[in-house]
Amino acid sequence: MCRLRTGGRQQSPAGPCVSQFESIHVSLFSGFCRMSQITQLLPLENIILDLDASSKKRVFEHVGLLFENYLGIARSTVFDSLFAREKLGSTGLGQGVAIPHGRIKGLKDATGAFLRLAAPVPFDSPDGKPVSLLFVLLVPEVATEQHLQILSELAQHFSDRACREALASAIDSNSVRQIFADGT
Repeated sequence: MCRLRTGGRQQSPAGPCVSQFESIHVSLFSGFCRMSQITQLLPLENIILDLDASSKKRVFEHVGLLFENYLGIARSTVFDSLFAREKLGSTGLGQGVAIPHGRIKGLKDATGAFLRLAAPVPFDSPDGKPVSLLFVLLVPEVATEQHLQILSELAQHFSDRACREALASAIDSNSVRQIFADGT
């Protein structure tokens, strides 16, 4: 159930936040809504903890395989899309975090994967630090405003030190998903 703060008091809508519109706008009231856009596009099977990958290339290869198995998208399509975006500029944010993202022809809805690496890899981040926390976002070829809203929500989560620390120490996929749902 979502909780909105209005005029200093909390209100409970008649039902849970299920529409994208509600999720987008309610998630702006940090801490009051338990279902964010991120959790809606992050199935448990797309959360990989302590992945052994020695480079950005190896990370993208693993992600390609993950989405091939989960959605039937050719791994080369995912790999090529992510690297094409990286050529425009690194998706490393700093503080050990990156949000690689790409557009996929034929994809109907945005989808994501969270990866925590066993050891950080270089990612050309602005602060020069290697990356160990990644959220990979795939969006339809003709992305809408939703794409930017998801990236904004991810950046907001990752800018919070407590959230990064919680993700770095999460014990399982359910814990990771709950961290994104709670915002901490």
